[in-house]
Amino acid sequence: MHFIVCIKQVPNTTNVQLDPITNTLKREGVESIINPFDEYAIEEAVRLKERIGGKTTVITMGPPQAENILREALARGIDSAILVSDRAFAGADTWATSYTLAMAIKKIGDYSLILTGKQATDGDTAQVGPGVAEMLDIPHVAYVRKIEEITTNTIRVERMMEDGYDIIEMPIPSLISVVKEINKPRLPSLRGMMASKKAVITKWTAQDIGADASKIGLTGSPTQVMKVFTPVARGGGEKLEGSPEEIAKKLLSKLKGFI
Repeated sequence: MHFIVCIKQVPNTTNVQLDPITNTLKREGVESIINPFDEYAIEEAVRLKERIGGKTTVITMGPPQAENILREALARGIDSAILVSDRAFAGADTWATSYTLAMAIKKIGDYSLILTGKQATDGDTAQVGPGVAEMLDIPHVAYVRKIEEITTNTIRVERMMEDGYDIIEMPIPSLISVVKEINKPRLPSLRGMMASKKAVITKWTAQDIGADASKIGLTGSPTQVMKVFTPVARGGGEKLEGSPEEIAKKLLSKLKGFI
C-alpha cells in the first residue's frame, strides 16, 4: 500500500507578515515550520506502514525553502518526499492549491490513502484536504480521530463529532483529514535526521505535473484577498447599575431603541 501525506509549510505563529502589495503571506526569509496539524498526518502514515507494511510519500507545494519541512518529515519516518515548486504557484488560494496537489498526486499515480491535517494554521479553512479528494474524484472523510481498520480495498474510520463520533467505511483509494486526537507525533530520531540530510528530494514544476496555467497560482484562484486592515478599536461599553429589576428595565429600554 502507498500512503501519501500532503503537508504545508506555515509561518511560525510569532512571525506572520503580509505583503502590502499582493495581500498574501510573506514566505521568503520568514521562519517557517511544518503546519502543526500535519504532524499528526505524518505520524499516522508512518504508523500505518509499521502496522501493515507499504511505503510512504510526503508532498508539499511551496517555495524552495519548503524543502526543509520535507526533510523533517523524512526524519520522522517517511520514505520519500516531493516538492512541487514553481513561481507560477504563488498566491494560490485553496482551490488552486487543491488542483496543484491533485495534479501532482495524479503524476505519482499509485496510491492507496492520502492523509492531511484537518487545517492549516495560516488559513484555518480546512478546505484543501477535501478539495484534493474532489479533484481526484475519490471519497474522503474529515476530522478523523481513529483508523479502526484498513485493508487493500476498504478503510473504516471514526469521525469526530460535537456529540460523539461516527463510524464510516469507504473504499480505497480515499483521503482522510486527521485531528490531533488520532495520535501523538514522534520526534525525529538522530538516525532519521542524519539520513534526511542526504536524501534526494524530487522536485516538480507546473510543467512537470501537466498543470493548466489558468488554474494555478493567483491567476487560477477564484478567491483573492482584496484588502488587509486592522479593525477599528471599539469604544468602551456602558455599565448598567442598580437592582436586577432596574437593570432589566434599562436594558429592555435600550434594546427597544434598536427595533
